[in-house]
Amino acid sequence: MQGKGVIKFFAVILTIVCIYQLSFTWVTHKVEKDAEVYAKGDTAKVKAYLDSVAELPAYPILGHTYQYCLERELALGLDLKGGMNVTMQISLAELVKALSNNNPDPAFNQALVNANADTKTSQSDYITLFVNEYEKLNPNGKLASIFSTKDNQAHLKYNASNSEVEKYLKDEADVAVKQSYTVLNTRIDQFGVTQPNIQLEENTNRILIELPGVKDQDRVRKLLQGSAKLEFYQTFESQDAYTIFSNIDNLLAAKSKAAVKDSSKIAITTDAAKKDTTTTKKGALALLNKVEKNAAKDTSLGAKSKLNAAHPLFSILQIPTYQDQTGQQQLRPGPVVGWSLVKDTAKVNTYLHSADVKASLPRNIKFAWGVKPMEKTKIFELYALKLTGAENGPVLGGDVINDAQNDVDQKGSPEVRMVMNSQGAEKWRAVTAEASADKQHLKSIAIVLDDNVYSAPVVQNEIAGGVSSISGNFKVEDTKDLANVLKAGRLPAPARIIGEDVVGPSLGQESINAGLLSCLMGLLVVLVFMVAYYNRAGTVAVVAVIINVFFLMGVLTSLRAVLTLPGVAGIVLLFGMSVDANVLIYERVREELALGKSIRIAISDGFKHALSSILDSNISTFLTGVILFVFGSGPIQGFATTLMIGIITSLFCSLLISRLIFEWMLEKGWDIKFSNPWSSHTFKNANFAFVKNRFRFYIFSGTFIVAGIISMFVQNFNYGVDFQGGRTYIIAFPNKTVTDNDVRLAIEGELGRGNEVKTYGASKISITTNYLIDDNSTSADAKVKSTLISALNKKAVTQLTEKDILGSQKVQATVADGLKKSAVWTVIFAILVISAYILIRFRRWQYSLAAMIATAHDALMVLSFYSLFKNLIPFLDIDQAFVAAILTVIGYSINDTVVVFDRIREFLKLHHAKTDDPKEVINNAINNTLSRTIITALTVLFVLVILFIFGGDVLRGFSFSLLIGVCFGTYSSICIATPVIIDFGKNDLK
Repeated sequence: MQGKGVIKFFAVILTIVCIYQLSFTWVTHKVEKDAEVYAKGDTAKVKAYLDSVAELPAYPILGHTYQYCLERELALGLDLKGGMNVTMQISLAELVKALSNNNPDPAFNQALVNANADTKTSQSDYITLFVNEYEKLNPNGKLASIFSTKDNQAHLKYNASNSEVEKYLKDEADVAVKQSYTVLNTRIDQFGVTQPNIQLEENTNRILIELPGVKDQDRVRKLLQGSAKLEFYQTFESQDAYTIFSNIDNLLAAKSKAAVKDSSKIAITTDAAKKDTTTTKKGALALLNKVEKNAAKDTSLGAKSKLNAAHPLFSILQIPTYQDQTGQQQLRPGPVVGWSLVKDTAKVNTYLHSADVKASLPRNIKFAWGVKPMEKTKIFELYALKLTGAENGPVLGGDVINDAQNDVDQKGSPEVRMVMNSQGAEKWRAVTAEASADKQHLKSIAIVLDDNVYSAPVVQNEIAGGVSSISGNFKVEDTKDLANVLKAGRLPAPARIIGEDVVGPSLGQESINAGLLSCLMGLLVVLVFMVAYYNRAGTVAVVAVIINVFFLMGVLTSLRAVLTLPGVAGIVLLFGMSVDANVLIYERVREELALGKSIRIAISDGFKHALSSILDSNISTFLTGVILFVFGSGPIQGFATTLMIGIITSLFCSLLISRLIFEWMLEKGWDIKFSNPWSSHTFKNANFAFVKNRFRFYIFSGTFIVAGIISMFVQNFNYGVDFQGGRTYIIAFPNKTVTDNDVRLAIEGELGRGNEVKTYGASKISITTNYLIDDNSTSADAKVKSTLISALNKKAVTQLTEKDILGSQKVQATVADGLKKSAVWTVIFAILVISAYILIRFRRWQYSLAAMIATAHDALMVLSFYSLFKNLIPFLDIDQAFVAAILTVIGYSINDTVVVFDRIREFLKLHHAKTDDPKEVINNAINNTLSRTIITALTVLFVLVILFIFGGDVLRGFSFSLLIGVCFGTYSSICIATPVIIDFGKNDLK
């Protein structure tokens, strides 16, 4: 074996990297365990403990902080950690109305109504649907007359064609969606979620959001659906704000001292406008120096406690300063009045919003944090905003913005170009004139969205005409985000929740337990079988599989991939698939040994001859994973990520690590055996007439598929909530004897007919209802839940409380319809891509056609099964997990089929004379690979049976679809794919 040294070096490096990456998870779990012990069940104390140690060293020797480790631990997805999965849709109808200045034209408004209805059945974008509907209602109508308003005239002329207006509307819709994405991204940061995920769906107006671990679901709904509020504020300078902070610090210290001594409260009031700034500055510097010296002198816990008591605010809020030419500390000019670590911002907010402190503040001041921490730090900037006008608010609202674009200045540096309407331009001129009046002390204007400061540029000069350039230390991405933020006031396109997935932490923990148990059991079963069937060589496969799992987890962690429950299923499936490469090698080695070769030569030739089949089969499965990742979303992408990484690590372990182990065993002189007495002749002389009986297989498959297609039209499928639209509730009733029929009868009166009720595991029941599914109001969820509880509580047998509802899921028909169509196209695309790969590799269209027919056959067989037996087997639901299962079945089927094709190609080239009948040669090739086909299928089936039994309620339907899919895939690779080659290649195979 060549390159052993390089392989060993790479394996050692990969092992060290994986250990290092996985160690972060161990460290964070240890810190969190300590927090739980300290808090004794108090969740508030747990959070406080973790916040307090966030920036303290936690990693042994290297000294990484807990926060650093937390960002690098193995991320658990929504289904494993509990939390919320939200699908938001941007209301483009409201955007179009706003761009028309709420035009009253009847055809225009009717076209909006019709376009809203069309979105439920069409895959076209909203703007296209709207334009089509308008042209139907008013064939000679000109959209320019509606949209060429005073605010839009710079972009749209009054004589523009309808196609030009359509392009303009699409551009504005794209901006609105991206602006909403920016706003939502900022809002999500406020939840403090460790591994949030926000994903913009390409070519749609939907945004997918995952918030693992979130418990306050009402706050999520309220915050995500709130209108974006853009405002411009004048600012105070740090010298002005320091006086206020000094008095607040004194007030808090006095209150703390009074509380300890149980003495009367001390109230200190202040008026910033009346303070002498010279005295303030001297006092400020003296106090700052004192605080800094005390902090630097003693860093012990006792000293910190004393400092916190003496200066409660200044101990967590640092005042920005700089060192002048004399070495003295001076207050840094500008609108940034404080710096604070992210863990301390909540405490600063508590101080600033307390009743006593608010009473002491001037009426014209407001504090706001910067939108993100300072670069490469965990420190946030605090700004002091000046309230103006009769309403004591911002100096200007965001509705005056006509346009904003990222640009570059004359020096090539990124900047933002902002254009205001006439009213805004007039006000902006006065504001900027005031801010730039004193050239020695130029003032800043803060750009604030949702109470977060995005930028606070210094005003250099009075700006007339309403066109401004905002420059600074920007990156291109920063200017794009700021341009989107500035458009927030102009584009009134609210984001509404149209689909949500709520998983309670207890359900999440059950999922983790079920997934781990199925992983361990599946691994154990496969390993025992391999040793039993392949003797000592089987132990090498066992070691390779264990190393494969270790590498897989390490790589997943290093890539910051999020592990979901389907991802766990992918790992379990990989246990079986990773064995397949070893099976191919071992069967080849056994063939070489049967020819009388020595064990060393047999192993070398076995690896060499199996390489082609292993690469082809794994590449085809990898292509399936790529398609899943590109076209899937959420859990499906998690599954695809695990599958693709697992295939790569599996190839590395089975082809290289296994070979190294065999070489080591040979050097040690070990007796290596590739079978036990009972397994040495299994399938060795198999001679089944697969080709002769192919027409029987055609009849069976054809009959089953035709019956399934008829069933699809007559009784359709049991659609899961992803495809059906509605609300699903998972309930653990206190009365364990309650039946699904009891529940169905209890809710029919209140929620109407058409509800789906079924058992969900041993002691839970799933209820799906479309009651109020078209009600988009924020109160609809609560109304449906209360109606459900009320209906169930009318019968003694179905009594429950709200805490018995373990989880809920909501999706509207607009999502469901899109999922159906995208799922169908994903399957079709997967079949075409894999067939194209087969054509490239085997150079004959018959192989490609056979692969296409076999994969389509497997998909149709599974779908037919799900339709025919929908009322007999309770968990045959069509949902997102089913799509992942179908695509995995296609990948597995191709994996299996390619191995058979590879042997057929070899036999046709090398193992027969030209006078031989190709049918007999192909039948011999199938029988020759039968041992490998059955052993691989058995290992995968063992794993899937374990997954079905121990994987928990959530994985049961997924594992069952894989279970029957693998059976159909194995059947098709032997009985369907190869006969197709014969029947379509009669003249080309000799």
